Amino acid sequence: MRFPPRVARFGAAAAVLSTLLVGGAVSASPAGAAPAAVGDICYSDLPSQAHDTLDLIEQDGTIFQNREGILPSRSTGYYHEYTVITPGSDTRGARRIVTGESYQEDYYTADHYASFDLVDHGC
Repeated sequence: MRFPPRVARFGAAAAVLSTLLVGGAVSASPAGAAPAAVGDICYSDLPSQAHDTLDLIEQDGTIFQNREGILPSRSTGYYHEYTVITPGSDTRGARRIVTGESYQEDYYTADHYASFDLVDHGC
């Protein structure tokens, strides 16, 4: 399983998320100690919400091309986009989060890339 770039930025949090997604216990190993083995879990044993999340990860996380040129120009692969579920919509809707590789560089669009707002994580 490939984790989106945003998850990979959080180091220890990514390890915890990885452990939780594939099963097993999370333990704080002392420095130099061998890490605990990672367990496994059947897809059918996961809660339905985990199925939903895995489906979204599989569908989303595509490279955002920035064809509109609204966001700062970066190399291909720098930005990734994720669907923001729109209640009552039978489709993916127009709402997206676009993430950059920089820490907390997250943009929100409610109008399918016509405009973007940089997410302020401090408020």
